[in-house]
Amino acid sequence: MKQIVFIFQIIVSSLLIVTILLQQRGQALGSSFGGEGTFYLKRRGLEITIFISSIILGVLFVVLSIANLFI
Repeated sequence: MKQIVFIFQIIVSSLLIVTILLQQRGQALGSSFGGEGTFYLKRRGLEITIFISSIILGVLFVVLSIANLFI
């Protein structure tokens, strides 16, 4: 049972890394370093799907980590 949880944890962590890397980078500190000060107010389409899936995968990773401790 512990091996199954461990394998799922590896899969979820890999997917979490991919979804975080796919997210678009914001311009939060860009204006202070000479970049434009523009920003967008809403995520749309695929951006919101990737954002929500990264949150779900993060929560699932924490749950699997805690489950791995108690199994």
